[in-house]
Amino acid sequence: MTDRRLAMEAWESLFRAQHELFALMMSDFEGTDVSQAEYDVLLTTVRSPAMSARLRDITANMLISQPSVSRLIDRMVTRGLVTKAPDPNDARSSIVTATDAGARAFRAVATVHGRSIARCMSPLTDDELRALLSLTQKLRGI
Repeated sequence: MTDRRLAMEAWESLFRAQHELFALMMSDFEGTDVSQAEYDVLLTTVRSPAMSARLRDITANMLISQPSVSRLIDRMVTRGLVTKAPDPNDARSSIVTATDAGARAFRAVATVHGRSIARCMSPLTDDELRALLSLTQKLRGI
């Protein structure tokens, strides 16, 4: 059986580390054309085949509720960052596609954000980063 106290200390440390790193990286989005939440949508779409992803897949990757994701995507459609169309294979779903403007906005922020992530993670060795990746994937059931 897992040591409950150790589990709680590890969880709190993981949570606080994530929170502190996230706060440090929020400045990456200041003065850009996309918010952090919009960046998350574009991350999923731009990295998908044909820069398109199902709405449910985008929602699964985000830390906000499905109705909030839907409203966010509707605002992104209005701003010309993505398009949204019915899923031809599932009438209950939609396909979200990054536009060229959305992909450009994503790439502009991704460069800065990637450097920021590397800087924040730099106290860890490559072996520690591999171990962290393995442990977090195990916690997520991947």
